[in-house]
Amino acid sequence: MEQNEDVLAANEAFYDAFAAGDMEAMSAIWAKEADVTCLHPGWNPIFGRQEVLDSWQRIISSPDRPQIECVDAKADVSGISGKVICYEKIGGGYLIATNLFVLEGGAWRMTHHHASGLAPSSTLS
Repeated sequence: MEQNEDVLAANEAFYDAFAAGDMEAMSAIWAKEADVTCLHPGWNPIFGRQEVLDSWQRIISSPDRPQIECVDAKADVSGISGKVICYEKIGGGYLIATNLFVLEGGAWRMTHHHASGLAPSSTLS
């Protein structure tokens, strides 16, 4: 259970970096050794650490950057891999997100973020 809590803390650090518009913190959460990918809602897939970080820079520096709150995060760890599935509250709506992590240098680092819309009939668990 302690590893689940550690992955949840890394997940929270990701959302904190986004909320603060802190690219240094955002960069620190992403893996440096493992391959990274990202699927923003409505975007094509992004491959590679620098490309992923560039996408976050564009989003974070936008004057229209949304406020996102991570809700109902649940973690699962298997060996050196962890995943978090959560809801992202944006305005009056929600997205669902999957965040994948790997244990790298003794810390949990993000390797993949995927956020997408919910079906209209979906409810929060």
